[in-house]
Amino acid sequence: MTRLRPMRLADLPAVMALEEELFAPDTWTAAMYRDELAQTDTRHYLVADHDGAVVGYAGLIAYDDEAHVATIGVTGARQGEGLGALLLDALLAEADRRRSPVVLLEVRADNEVAQGLYRRRGFTEIGRRPKYYQPSGTDAVVMKREKL
Repeated sequence: MTRLRPMRLADLPAVMALEEELFAPDTWTAAMYRDELAQTDTRHYLVADHDGAVVGYAGLIAYDDEAHVATIGVTGARQGEGLGALLLDALLAEADRRRSPVVLLEVRADNEVAQGLYRRRGFTEIGRRPKYYQPSGTDAVVMKREKL
């Protein structure tokens, strides 16, 4: 059974393996995740745990005036099962709980599947960031969801 739970430092080896699987060469570092997890007032990170194995993860950065979906990843073996939507919905619920009027995110311009998920959750494209993802130089699509 898969359940969502808060990300812990002990999850970082599994999260880093997923980073490499999903986002190489544009991966975050373990130090970046440690920094994120230490900022409990403005950060909300989750993992999708399936019988003790991390099969996905997601993070939200929330300030008073806006929130940012920092990352979402689901292992390739489990993509298409709705785990990405489950993680995104949990982040959006947290943004709503924190009364964030706007949620922003960047997504790879070549990731049509993720863009479709975000559009289905009320996000619209508001711009592009050329060569945003480094070192690959892939463009990012900037998307926004406003609370009605």
